[in-house]
Amino acid sequence: MSDAVTVTNRDGVAVITLQSPPVNGLGFAVRTGLQAAIEAATSDDAVDALVVTGSGKMFSGGADISEFGQPPPPGTPHLPTVIDTIEASEKPVVAAIHGFALGGGLELALGCHVRLAAAGTRVALPEVTLGIVPGAGGTQRLPRLIGIPAALDVIVSGNMVPATRARTLGILDDVVDGDVVEAAVRRARQMVREGTPIRRASALEDRLAETRGKPEIFAEFRQTMSRRARGFEAPYACVDCIEAAANLPYAEGTAREREIFVRLLASDQSKAQRHAFFAERQVAKIPDVPKDTPLLPVKTAAVIGCGTMGGGIAMNFASAGIPVTVFEVSQEALDKGLAIIAKNYAATVAKGRLSQEEMDTRLGLISTTVSYDDLADADVVIEAVFEDMDLKKEVFGKLDTACKPDAILASNTSTLDVDEIASATRRPDKVIGTHFFSPANVMKLMENVRGAASSAQTIATIMKLSKTIGKVGVLVGICDGFVGNRMLYAYRRQADFLLEEGALPHQIDTVIYDFGMPMGPYAMGDLAGLDVGWRIRQRQAATRPAHLRYSTVADRICELGRFGQKTNAGWFRYEPGSRTPIPDPVVNDLVSQISAENGFTRRQVSDQEILERCMYPLVNEGAKILEEGLAPRASDIDVVWMYGYGFPRYRGGPMFWADLVGVKTIYDVMSRLHDEHGDYWLEPAPLLKRLAEQGKGFGDLDVVASFPWGSGPSPV
Repeated sequence: MSDAVTVTNRDGVAVITLQSPPVNGLGFAVRTGLQAAIEAATSDDAVDALVVTGSGKMFSGGADISEFGQPPPPGTPHLPTVIDTIEASEKPVVAAIHGFALGGGLELALGCHVRLAAAGTRVALPEVTLGIVPGAGGTQRLPRLIGIPAALDVIVSGNMVPATRARTLGILDDVVDGDVVEAAVRRARQMVREGTPIRRASALEDRLAETRGKPEIFAEFRQTMSRRARGFEAPYACVDCIEAAANLPYAEGTAREREIFVRLLASDQSKAQRHAFFAERQVAKIPDVPKDTPLLPVKTAAVIGCGTMGGGIAMNFASAGIPVTVFEVSQEALDKGLAIIAKNYAATVAKGRLSQEEMDTRLGLISTTVSYDDLADADVVIEAVFEDMDLKKEVFGKLDTACKPDAILASNTSTLDVDEIASATRRPDKVIGTHFFSPANVMKLMENVRGAASSAQTIATIMKLSKTIGKVGVLVGICDGFVGNRMLYAYRRQADFLLEEGALPHQIDTVIYDFGMPMGPYAMGDLAGLDVGWRIRQRQAATRPAHLRYSTVADRICELGRFGQKTNAGWFRYEPGSRTPIPDPVVNDLVSQISAENGFTRRQVSDQEILERCMYPLVNEGAKILEEGLAPRASDIDVVWMYGYGFPRYRGGPMFWADLVGVKTIYDVMSRLHDEHGDYWLEPAPLLKRLAEQGKGFGDLDVVASFPWGSGPSPV
């Protein structure tokens, strides 16, 4: 029929195949070809039945997201129209599914009369992760097939459903071994031969009866999802659509679904979540590291240190099936670290997310040593010792001697100069930073820091390794704090200044939490431990410019021995065994005392000022980072902050959010704040100023071509 869709007649069965690699996306051309193929087959007397399938590795990955918002060429049918045409066929239509059927791909299959899948197939309606609802009948057909409770779980979570479970639920009619297309052709012929009645999902009502007229079922579900769906619009919209399926005729339910789909598609949240989708895929593309760069094999790994970070890093390798050797200076330290690793795995087993057998296998992949000589065969070594330059250089000098010449030596540093660390070795090309976030076995971000001498092969290998161990790797350049913590410092600095001027910790945390962050800066500090940052500030005190404003509030908290949750007291107090922060009059009084000591008359600080003073400097620092060439794309910064710091995905990361707010709006406020406070850290970045003057945003920036990444990207 077309390049995008082909049709072959197998003795009366028209096999219609999607031909749009790599995922058979249901874009303009595919929908047009599919509609034509269906109409031709259903009107052809030589065709008794139809099979719909996909070429290559999967049935269909769903809609072509890049076409969202674009007007379709004249005559292009909407996907719901195509699916309705399939379902209305008087000739049996069988879906032959393999690989994946996702989003619109699964909706396409739901419109077929029978669904067969190859073993290992996975299906899902993941539209919620893009800030929308299934818009081609998925919220109306699926509940009619599998019932309301199961449909709520599948659609609101957006999770993949393995073929065996999909068969049990009723999404699939059968799971077959061997050639699924051949099986589908046989089933289609059987239906014709036996006169099997056609079963249309839209006409089914039995599974809806138990929930019709029972709003409490949906109210209870909304309550159970309130924590994980906080701030998101799409999960609640999915529930609204499914409730419509329970209570409205099919035609009215699909109209309601379409109305909600169109509204969400135009929303800022959907734009942000689609941006996040593409940003995660762009981040692996390094401008000066060719895609075909040969990778070093990573079959074995080693971790230096078995403390909180080292143990978590070792778990990542073991969980990915990579044998890992953990080094410590004493057997006692190893035993303590291994006990914590075992405890962490056991907690996952207790929650039902890991079997005891899997836990035992992973623990069996972790070996220990107190001798550098035992690291000779490791392909990659990650150092996770205390954040001290002299100590790290000492460790790297020993690793350089003990490890094989082609081993990659990586430092889990959050602030230190990777080039200086590399100077302790004779292989600076094999040295790179791998900044894991705590807890390392849970947090997804891996901020990979390239040194001046880091080779393309080293970079490519570490970026691939990030994915192998379940992380999202982002490549950044060297500066104090790299990308994430450098921006965090600008944000935290203003928060501390606001304390001196009149705000209190719980007020600031509430504003930031309501913005969508998982917690405010002070609860986050208490969770991470305040003593680490205190030691870093003490180390930096000698080089701190005297003319720059410096808040002593955080230091004074630590001087009281309040280091956060670990001491049951930090910015907040904590009941023993509890992680719930409780505002503490001791801290409030100390903050007021420091205000008086510094000559501040405390004033009422508005929530809007807190948001602007915290978030706008964060964006401003991101602009400086881009201009300095420390990240190749604004979207890379967004990925760092979404995965490392919990920036709300429905806002798309700080740089995308800045574009939604308006770069000029942020520039104007930063200019005013700089005039009012005279603080160097509030001075608008030159890039921010240029974008504001040109009426552009961070999304209008070009990607620079090579490292060092020039003087930064420039507006197009």
